[in-house]
Amino acid sequence: MGTQAQGRADYVGAVLGDFVARFPREDASATLRHEAKRSLLNFFGCALGVARDPAVETAIRVLQPFSGPGEATVIGRPERLDAMAASFVNAVAANFLDYDDTHLETVIHPTAPVAPPILALAEQRGLSGAEVLHAFLLGAEVECRIGNSVSPGHYARGWHITATCGVFGAAAACARLLGLSGEQTWNALGIAASQAAGVVENLPSAAKNVGVGNAARNGLFAALLAQQGYAAAPAAIEGRLGWARAAGDEPRLAAITEGLGERWEVLKNTYKPYPCGIVLHSVIDACLDLRAEHGLSADDIAAVVVRGDRLLLARGDRVVENERDARVSIHHSAAVAFAFGAAGVREFSPPVVMDPKIAALRRKVRAEVDESLPVGAASVTVETVGGRTLRAVVMHARGSRERPLSDRELEAKFADNARLGGFNGDVERLIEQVWRLDEAGSLRPLMSLMSGQGAAGAG
Repeated sequence: MGTQAQGRADYVGAVLGDFVARFPREDASATLRHEAKRSLLNFFGCALGVARDPAVETAIRVLQPFSGPGEATVIGRPERLDAMAASFVNAVAANFLDYDDTHLETVIHPTAPVAPPILALAEQRGLSGAEVLHAFLLGAEVECRIGNSVSPGHYARGWHITATCGVFGAAAACARLLGLSGEQTWNALGIAASQAAGVVENLPSAAKNVGVGNAARNGLFAALLAQQGYAAAPAAIEGRLGWARAAGDEPRLAAITEGLGERWEVLKNTYKPYPCGIVLHSVIDACLDLRAEHGLSADDIAAVVVRGDRLLLARGDRVVENERDARVSIHHSAAVAFAFGAAGVREFSPPVVMDPKIAALRRKVRAEVDESLPVGAASVTVETVGGRTLRAVVMHARGSRERPLSDRELEAKFADNARLGGFNGDVERLIEQVWRLDEAGSLRPLMSLMSGQGAAGAG
């Protein structure tokens, strides 16, 4: 099926392929491994939180008749599916609440598309936790570096970058877990380039999650095809008619290859304290600060002005018609923060979104561009019914790299999500097993526990 030996160092796919195939597990530092575990703990919690949601049940119902032998766990569910179907469903679930991790430079949610296929493969083939952890690190690195090379123009054109770049991360991680050579991994990435899709216009709908599910499933598919000898064009990613130029501006190829194996994007990963668009977190923090400092209630609010950069308004200045709109709404985020002093899953649920009192409070919120504020920052000015003017500015939101969530906060978030999803298993045991993932000889006991079907002491 052709050779790619000539001039391979000139192709980013070749560089990435060799990196994924050859980077030694022992060269991944304890700090890197720990951050990978944080990412996976957050991922599992997010998936557990929606295990009984109708969207997850619908995906299972659609896929089950076409699934092969049930060799892989659906997180939080008794059903078992084949590896590709389980990858799809678990990626959809992890991304569903807009509560998953975020690589801020690209706004990629790295773990949702990358973790599900390697978990399914490892469960199917009896692979170890250390192998999974290392494959995840390499896949997430590839995903975020490719995202860096096309940002911000790629997202601005309307491509949903978690889905479009997630398929590369999934392909790379699966290739490592399958033991593919550098050239086979290069081909897997090229095959993934033909499957990279997902549009921003679909963010307020379930179609967004379909794109992320496809990224996970298609990445596994690409690696399996490459294992069997399928080849791709050498420059499928960066060529004149390749993925990067077709879906964006001139790619910055150095962002993919420079410092590979030395400077790690996964160390820039962040975790959300609120289940909504990351650009809204500073808005929520500012509103919560004002409420707490001045003892405000919803009845005290006459008007609210939220100011931020153009990205904040482009994503969040919208009419709210359903809970998905609410998760990317400046107006709803401010309203629930003032009304409840909280912005958790309940505050973005349909009953709250449709509450006439919250809708009335949303109408008091106005959004304006402030070019002086950087991406991720926000200012909130409140006019009270008593005539006071109050203002708060948040430059770095909770959960950002400057104000990261601690391990204990991630554990609490995991436990909250597990309860939300009706999980009846041993939450503390699950948390412990994720922290000790690299000691596990097999993923099967952990995944059995994640289904809610395993014994609490397994493993």
